[in-house]
Amino acid sequence: MKYIIAIIKPFKLDDVREALSDIGIQGLTITEVRGFGRQKGHSELYRGAEYTVDFLPKVRMEIAVPDEFVEQVVEVIEQSAKTGQVGDGKIFVLALEQAVRIRTGEKQDEAL
Repeated sequence: MKYIIAIIKPFKLDDVREALSDIGIQGLTITEVRGFGRQKGHSELYRGAEYTVDFLPKVRMEIAVPDEFVEQVVEVIEQSAKTGQVGDGKIFVLALEQAVRIRTGEKQDEAL
């Protein structure tokens, strides 16, 4: 099992979710986050004062998948989240040692 974490632009969330749903991925967790990277932020005006926004809004997706789906999931996220601009995001794949469905007690792949 693998744990996939993807940081993407918020407006690409629906595209990524639909693409994952099309390949049979049903469960994922979303968190609204802010990040700082090569995109570097931007300046905004508020009540006549200019200020710099360093941390930009992003969405963090977390998905647990069986090993055989990892490459397909990573490819789908990469294709559907890509805009070609700086700040498109990152995908991280980590080993997942154990998973348990609380309601039924199912373990490992069956819990996903």
